[in-house]
Amino acid sequence: MHKRLTVFSATAALLLPMGMTALAESSMYRYSDEEGQLVISNTIPQQATKRGYDILNSNGRVMETIPPAPTEAEIVAREAEKQRQKELTLQREKDARLLKRFSHPDQAIKAMHRKLGELQGLIQLKRGNISVISSQLDSEQSRAADMERNGQKIPDATLEKIYRLESQIRDIEREISGQAQEINSLKQAFEKDIKRLEKVTGETRTLSLEATDTTD
Repeated sequence: MHKRLTVFSATAALLLPMGMTALAESSMYRYSDEEGQLVISNTIPQQATKRGYDILNSNGRVMETIPPAPTEAEIVAREAEKQRQKELTLQREKDARLLKRFSHPDQAIKAMHRKLGELQGLIQLKRGNISVISSQLDSEQSRAADMERNGQKIPDATLEKIYRLESQIRDIEREISGQAQEINSLKQAFEKDIKRLEKVTGETRTLSLEATDTTD
């Protein structure tokens, strides 16, 4: 009988500290209700969590503070700031690449004039090709017209040559049109880079943006 009491006493002695520990570790919540009054409770309504709250220990000390949930306006502002920072990072990367190519705006202007000159030279060559082909075409068309006036049948080979020459001229004209658009796009891109270089380097260009040769 005495032994059973000892065992019970020992068990109770073990359970008591465990219960006290559990009590000590239990958390309480301090939050504001819908009327703005502070409330301390061992539970917290879901709606109150959005307003932020404190987690207290058994001694009433703040163990952790949970901030209020962000408002829709704050979320929008955060996303806008994230986007702004992303754009700034991208701009810094683009500036670094630009500075690797050119250290002064005038260097970019010289490169622009050189590249535009190359494209304009190609266009002039193609216009020369059109002139040669047009001369051949005029000759074939004149021969075909003479045949028609004389009541002769125009050979298929002559007609095919006329169509081929006309097609060649159209193809070259399309190439010239495409290269003229490329010149405009390239010029705009260079001018944008030159303006950015002036801002990044703090240097002002001394050369003209206009190339010496222009293309209609």
